Amino acid sequence: MLLLFQGAANFILGISFSPGQNFAIILITCSILLYNIILHYLIRFVALDPKLFNPIHHSLIQMILDILALFLLVYYTGTIESPLFPLFIFHMIIGSLILPGVVVYSFAAIIVILFTSAVFLEYYGLLYHQSVAGFLTNPVYKDLNYILSITVFFAFLIFVSVLLANRIARQLYRNEEQLLESLDKLNKAEEEKQKYIIGVVHELKSPVGAFLSYIDLILQKYVGPLNEMVEQKLIAAKERAVEAVDLINNIIKISRLRLTYDILKEDIIIDEIVISVLQKQKAAIEMKKIAVQIVNKLPINTSVKGDKFLIEIAVSNIISNALKYVDSGGKIEILISELPSGISLSVSDNGIGIPSDEQENIFKDFYRASNIKKKGYEGAGLGLSVVKQIMLRHKGDIIFESPGRISEPGKPGTTFNLLFPL
Repeated sequence: MLLLFQGAANFILGISFSPGQNFAIILITCSILLYNIILHYLIRFVALDPKLFNPIHHSLIQMILDILALFLLVYYTGTIESPLFPLFIFHMIIGSLILPGVVVYSFAAIIVILFTSAVFLEYYGLLYHQSVAGFLTNPVYKDLNYILSITVFFAFLIFVSVLLANRIARQLYRNEEQLLESLDKLNKAEEEKQKYIIGVVHELKSPVGAFLSYIDLILQKYVGPLNEMVEQKLIAAKERAVEAVDLINNIIKISRLRLTYDILKEDIIIDEIVISVLQKQKAAIEMKKIAVQIVNKLPINTSVKGDKFLIEIAVSNIISNALKYVDSGGKIEILISELPSGISLSVSDNGIGIPSDEQENIFKDFYRASNIKKKGYEGAGLGLSVVKQIMLRHKGDIIFESPGRISEPGKPGTTFNLLFPL
């Protein structure tokens, strides 16, 4: 900007600097560039110990060097006649937003004293005046009324600017402190809420568990024979009770996830978890006669780091959804492969799929797609939300597509990919 100012003054505005002034402006410009480069790297290498050197020290050094450079520029462009001296006010406003009030007021006083001293030294002929040819028709550095008016008004502007900017900065700082305090209170309130939810919901498991036990006793005919209609009603009641337990467990899992910031880091072999989950789902697979194919393209014993319990929850939710939303005789393909960035576990089915206009909502808590509700599938809409949080905790991701990889006419299906970083 200084070089543009110098060029514009010389070639466009008809203002001519003397060789000494041109040399001084170029030298100051180069100095500004040099010390800014040094300060830019200084904050990186020296700021390792904030007690020795911190951003306030950095700002202080920057301010001193900038004011010195500006003072020299103002002097070599005419002091009281210079168009650059109002830039001191600009510097004071910036300083007021960064530095403590005492420091900025001290700077303001030093600037006013130095500027006024230089102006009066030039007026009395004790300091050589750097005239700028072509800028003013009549030089004013010898006009006492002009000098007094400008210096007093300059001092007034400097101190008022510092006062206003410093007040604004202090208010912003107080607002930021209040905001941080409010955020801290909100986080604590959220923790208390999640603990309360865990406690209350956990208590619900006891009566529901007792209810299930009694139904099992009746269904196993320990209390006597049952007619077919009563037995069907009890089986339906048991299914609803199991769904209630699953819902309770999912709510507890979500609350624990939101409370726990640290996760275990252990070696986990993904295909072993997949096989374990499928074994637990064996009854559902056989009942619906679902064809499950596992394709493992990983080298033997390839592992990822993570919390085995949480990853098993994520894998179980994805596979359980695939089993739930395929019809009898449906297909599920599980592909485990290595990517440049990690490991992919892909679960594809030829089930009901997810409507395209609802896909952006499926990771929200308690969200259930419209086609699921229409077909009467039970659930709370928490499974995918839990999976998403687990994957993010492991610095991984979950992505999906519907229609899926093994879709068929009338059976769009879905493909979910769990991406684990190596």
